[in-house]
Amino acid sequence: MGSVASTAAGQIATLTPQAQPRTAARFLAWTGWKVKQIAEHLGVPASTVYGWRETDKWDDAQPLDRVNGALEVRLIQLILKTEKTGGDYKEIDLLGRQLERTARVEKYQQTGREGDLNPNIAARNAAPKRKPKRNEFSEDQIALLESKLRESNFPFHQTWFDQQYQRLRAILKSRQIGATFYFSREALLSAAKEGRNKLFLSASKAQAHQFRSYIVDFAKEVDVELKGENIKLWNGAELIFLGTNAMTAQSYHGDFYFDEFFWVPRFRTINKLASAMASHKHWRKTYFSTPSAMSHEAYGFWTGDDRNKGRAKKDHVRIDTTHRALRGGALGLDRKWRDIVTVEDAAALGFDLFDIAELREEYSVDEFANLFMCQFIDDSLSLFTLAQMQACMVDSWVVWEDVKPQYARPYAHHPVWVGYDPSDKGDAAALVVVAPPRVPGGKFRILHREQFKGSDFEAQAEALRRITKQYNVVHIGIDKTGLGAGVFQIVEKFFPQVKGYQYSIEVKQRLVLKAQQVIHKGRLEFEAGWTDIAASFMAIKRVLTASGRNVTYDSGRSQETGHADLAWATMHALDNETLAGDVIGGSSFMEIFG
Repeated sequence: MGSVASTAAGQIATLTPQAQPRTAARFLAWTGWKVKQIAEHLGVPASTVYGWRETDKWDDAQPLDRVNGALEVRLIQLILKTEKTGGDYKEIDLLGRQLERTARVEKYQQTGREGDLNPNIAARNAAPKRKPKRNEFSEDQIALLESKLRESNFPFHQTWFDQQYQRLRAILKSRQIGATFYFSREALLSAAKEGRNKLFLSASKAQAHQFRSYIVDFAKEVDVELKGENIKLWNGAELIFLGTNAMTAQSYHGDFYFDEFFWVPRFRTINKLASAMASHKHWRKTYFSTPSAMSHEAYGFWTGDDRNKGRAKKDHVRIDTTHRALRGGALGLDRKWRDIVTVEDAAALGFDLFDIAELREEYSVDEFANLFMCQFIDDSLSLFTLAQMQACMVDSWVVWEDVKPQYARPYAHHPVWVGYDPSDKGDAAALVVVAPPRVPGGKFRILHREQFKGSDFEAQAEALRRITKQYNVVHIGIDKTGLGAGVFQIVEKFFPQVKGYQYSIEVKQRLVLKAQQVIHKGRLEFEAGWTDIAASFMAIKRVLTASGRNVTYDSGRSQETGHADLAWATMHALDNETLAGDVIGGSSFMEIFG
């Protein structure tokens, strides 16, 4: 007989067998005694014990029943004692409360109501429920936000998180490493946890609202649905989303995040307004961007040269802004904390969403250096300068009242021209949708652009077919040089009027000349957040042919057409208007637009 059974036998033996023989028999059976042993101990026939076992269904008893049985035996034992000690009374009280708890468990098993298990819950549920406040986070939800943020961070994001209390952070970064995504989440956590206002500055309202989209999605991860165009949290913190054209220094104050600051026009003016919104010492400023050109107004802000202007030479500071000095972050003598994160840095820190070798094939040397390695463009050699491209960048949500990007047909049934540059040997295909001018000499507007990879002719042609279902396409221009011929042949089957370009020096010169004419006259517009279009045009340079006798145009690749895919695709669309300003095919503007 085991130790548990021996202990139980000792306790049962102290009971008068005749007092509770049936209870004693049941408990002894649960502690492992055989029927014969129980019968001998209690002085009853074995058949009687068998009868009790069958009638009371000892073998079917649940664990809770057996616990109750043990409590009952011990409680009876203590109650029957003639002389009780203080310890006996304490144990009787303890056993009584334990029996009460097991009774609640039994009731909960029958009803499933938590109030039966815990009376405090019932009392709490009976009290009037407080209606949740608008845009409110509980302490547990805030803790969960922080946990989720840390879990989603790559090491370079975590570095930014650790440095969030710097008065000013300036970050130069590769494309597509999740900066806007990260700073959206950082800002929401800070606003909820610390009650700090957050202002989001971007070149356009559309770009600023990317912050809002990420913030709303982050809140949903902890079951909070945020409401409002600009979001005011229950604790008073406000999250304001601003395009640079709508920002005023008088309206708001708080921490601000300035997205793609190296691409906005009039940076010095806008930065003065932005800084005024965070002029109190407890507010913080964060600037982050891919680099544009050294001619941009923000370049002196980044290098520290702007800080030295107007100061005596002895008070100048020199800031080392090389990648070697700033990789991982460094606080400069001008009290700016700077960081540079290239695509190679991100990959080395575990960001595995890129195939860097593939990117090097997809982009020219100059484009790759600018977009992914945080190197500035020297646009003094570019056919299209940064200043010229900035003049094309508009806040499309504000300026284009007739364009509804969220609609199934964003431009209704108005005619559009499509330009397409097929993918070829590893580079990306580029597609643009252009709204032509509604009056002679009017503006061209790039309504849509996309890039995708793949040498499958049918898949590329299908992308164009999809566009014809979203827009009223009246012109498609495709480069049919080399592998592009396959895409052209498929598109011709469902869009017979498609125009193909067999590239030559003369064709490229005509395309570039038309684009220069349109851009120099201020006739091209595109969404200010689409910096990839600006970078694509800036990548095009005038070069001599191999013979040295002719001028052609190149964007850093040896193949004839070069990279700068979005720029060439745009030129294929613009070419439907002649250099004289007429629509090819002889249609007048009145015939096209009614």
